[in-house]
Amino acid sequence: MIPRRDFVCAVAGTLLGAPLGVAAQQAPRVYRIGFLAFGSETAAAPYLKAFEEGLREFGYVKGRNIAIEYRFAEGKTERLPGLAAELVGFPVDVIMPGPALAYFPGPAAVAASRLTKTIPIVMFHADPVGSGLVTSLARPGGNITGLPLFNPAIVGKQLALINEVVPRAGLVAVLRNPTNSAHARSVSELEVAARSVQVQLQVFPARQPDEFETAFSAITRERARAVLVLGDSMFFLHRAGIADLAKRQRLPTMSVQREHAGAGGLMAYGANLADIYRRAATYVDKILKGAKPADLPIEQPTKFELVINMKTAKALDLTLSPSILARADEVIQ
Repeated sequence: MIPRRDFVCAVAGTLLGAPLGVAAQQAPRVYRIGFLAFGSETAAAPYLKAFEEGLREFGYVKGRNIAIEYRFAEGKTERLPGLAAELVGFPVDVIMPGPALAYFPGPAAVAASRLTKTIPIVMFHADPVGSGLVTSLARPGGNITGLPLFNPAIVGKQLALINEVVPRAGLVAVLRNPTNSAHARSVSELEVAARSVQVQLQVFPARQPDEFETAFSAITRERARAVLVLGDSMFFLHRAGIADLAKRQRLPTMSVQREHAGAGGLMAYGANLADIYRRAATYVDKILKGAKPADLPIEQPTKFELVINMKTAKALDLTLSPSILARADEVIQ
C-alpha cells in the first residue's frame, strides 16, 4: 500500500508535469521570411534552392519551422514598393531582397529599406555603402546587413581575361548604364586595370533597351575589339539582345553574370550566386537567434566563376587557348 504522503506527491508531480509535457509536444515556432526580388521566379529558382539548402543546414525546414513568402516584380521596378509593403504588413521576421540575378543596383533592397527601419533586412547589393543603405561594411548600422555582389577586383580580372582572349585588343568598349550608381566605381577600377594591361577604354552609355543599337553602332565606328558589359538589371533582362548585337558586329563580350554567356555572350566572370545565396542563410540564422543586423559585418564574395560559350567563340572565329579553357568553371558547347 502506498503511503498517503507519497501518493499526494506522485499525483502533484503528475499534474505539474502534464503542462510541461504538453508544451514540449507543441509545434515549434514558425519563422517567416519575406523574399522580394526584382526579377522572375524562373530566373531565381536555382539560387533560391541554394538558399533553402543553406537554411536546412541550420535546421530550418519549410512547412515545419520556417515559411517563405515570395514576391517577384518580374523586372518591373514600379511593382517593388507595393510588394515590399505586403511583406512588411504581414509582418515577416526577416526580409531578403534578392537580386534574382538582375542584381545591380539592388532596387529590391532600396524598396524594402524605404518601408521599414525595424524589420531586419539581409540584402544583396552592388554598392551598399555608396548607395547609403549601410554606414560601412564592418558595422552596417540600422536594420540592414548582407552580402555585396560587387568586388572591385572583378572588373580588373574581367579585363585581363578578355585581353587574353583578344591579344593586343587595343580599344575595349565598356557598356555602362549611367543611372546605375555602382558603375562609376567599376569604370574607375577598370581605368586602373587598363593601364596595367596596356589597353585603352572607351565608355558607351545605354539607359534603355532602345539605346543598345546606337551604342553598338558607336562601338563599331570606334573600332573597339571587345565589349565589357557592366553588371546591371536592365542589361541582364535584355542579355539576349545584347549578345545578338555583339555577334552581328563580331564583337566578343565579357560580363559579370553567367546568364549573359548562356544567352550567347562570349564570356562571363563574376561571383558565384549560388554560394552567395547559401551564405545568406547564415545571416538569417543569426538574426532569428537574436543578432542585430547593425552588428553583423557585410562579407565580400569569396567564390567566383568563369563561364565560356564555345559556340560563340567559333562563330567569331576565336581560338581560345587550352590555358583559359582549363580555368573555366563551365564551357558551353
